[in-house]
Amino acid sequence: MEFSRDFIALACDKGVLRFGEFMTKAGRKSPYFFNAGLFNDGASFGALCSFYARAIVAAELDATMLFGPAYKGIPLVAGTAMRLAEMGVNLPYCFNRKEAKDHGEGGTTVGAPLAGRVLILDDVISAGTSVRESVEIIRAHGAVPAGVVIALDRMERGTGALSAVQEVRAQYDIPVVAVATLDDLIGYLGGNDELAANLPAVQAYRAAYGVNSD
Repeated sequence: MEFSRDFIALACDKGVLRFGEFMTKAGRKSPYFFNAGLFNDGASFGALCSFYARAIVAAELDATMLFGPAYKGIPLVAGTAMRLAEMGVNLPYCFNRKEAKDHGEGGTTVGAPLAGRVLILDDVISAGTSVRESVEIIRAHGAVPAGVVIALDRMERGTGALSAVQEVRAQYDIPVVAVATLDDLIGYLGGNDELAANLPAVQAYRAAYGVNSD
């Protein structure tokens, strides 16, 4: 989609997406590195939330509220809720605390009460730990997980034949939507003269560790 290309362009310009040699947690030498934490000023973070909102609307996800897992999901869910409202989609949102609060309003979540069909917003899915914890919180409140939205799907195998994203889809039977995928990145590199030199290494990595598109 057009916004996927625009998102990758922003990530490259901001240094969120860098090229070279980087070691992943799985011990693989990756030709690129993505760090969504570097969307760290008002303009770029506002743009990031706009991309999330556009991805949610484009995917036509059946959700009645948004949830952001602590800590990265907290500003993300608030910003995306505002961008969605600007697009005419006004959804309640909440996020969790890492530690339960025993005074004031108390509890482990902040914001709207968890209810209905809940969409989880996170930056990436690596081991799936954040998604699992989010699903447990949502279900504990009697709500239903309706899907996950992330910034980038690396589309690479985990310990088995499936990617982390595919494992989440299979385990929870919910959609996982990415603003952009590794295939989008490869397409972008192919059309960018300044970055095209990185294309062969990224394609080779995709061939070695990638999963099929689904």
